[in-house]
Amino acid sequence: MDLRHLRYFVAVADQRSFTRAAETLHIEQPPLSQQIKAQERELGVQLFIRSRQGATLTETGVQLLEQARSILAMERQFHSLARGLARGEQGRLRVGMAGAVSLLPLIPRALRTFREKWPDIIVTLEESNTPALCEALRERRVDIAIVRPPAPDPTIFLHPLLDESTVIALPKGHAQSSRHGLHLRDIAQEPFIIFERELGPGFYDAIIAACQKAGFTPHLGQSAPQITATIPMVAAGMGVSIVPAYLHQIHAEGATFHPIIGPAPRATISLASRTPTLSGPTANFHAVLRELVASEEDSGGF
Repeated sequence: MDLRHLRYFVAVADQRSFTRAAETLHIEQPPLSQQIKAQERELGVQLFIRSRQGATLTETGVQLLEQARSILAMERQFHSLARGLARGEQGRLRVGMAGAVSLLPLIPRALRTFREKWPDIIVTLEESNTPALCEALRERRVDIAIVRPPAPDPTIFLHPLLDESTVIALPKGHAQSSRHGLHLRDIAQEPFIIFERELGPGFYDAIIAACQKAGFTPHLGQSAPQITATIPMVAAGMGVSIVPAYLHQIHAEGATFHPIIGPAPRATISLASRTPTLSGPTANFHAVLRELVASEEDSGGF
């Protein structure tokens, strides 16, 4: 059945008159009467009792009216949802985050801002490593992901966000731990704790390259299963490490953090997506992230 016929039926029922219903529908009265008669023939029932006083619902019409209203309400909800999705104001947003990215102060601020602007969007979070998140994107288990480039999957598109500064993490009591800033060469002879390269090849390579530029190749010790795991391993005296500056907030007992004097690796973070152009909630979330990053950069952050 054409939904237009349901609107005709409801209009006549509400107005109790074919003439007044035609006026509200902005059509002529004879075509409206013909459409209602055609509807009655299609359904095999009589909907109205016609008289000089107007149109009165039959018992069958009364029972069908509520269902007709429900169907039309669902149609309005459908169109409202479609418009909301197109504007990025409704729906869901599944965000993946690479290891330790969730600790970046930018992330909770972005999520809070996004929720305040678009409270009708359901946001879910998934934390993993960059390769696993790229796979989740490809399989449509997440809508976007905040990762450490490069993406191992060439079909994934990256939208740069920021380059985070890094610091040297030392075990408390280390000979250099009383100093504020350190050169990379100051840790040249130390066992070096770093995560497996496959978890973040871009950041891993940046660390190794920075050390080599400083004149040494780090003595790799035990590898960390995740970037955040390097801090407790350093605190346990297993070696030293270079980590994103924001990880100092972990405040692991037994670890100290030191700004790097001179050239230092940067922890690059990007937003990953399945398509080069974002739309709906993903575009809105990306816009929030970019605004916050720009605000931080203007204030001297990162």
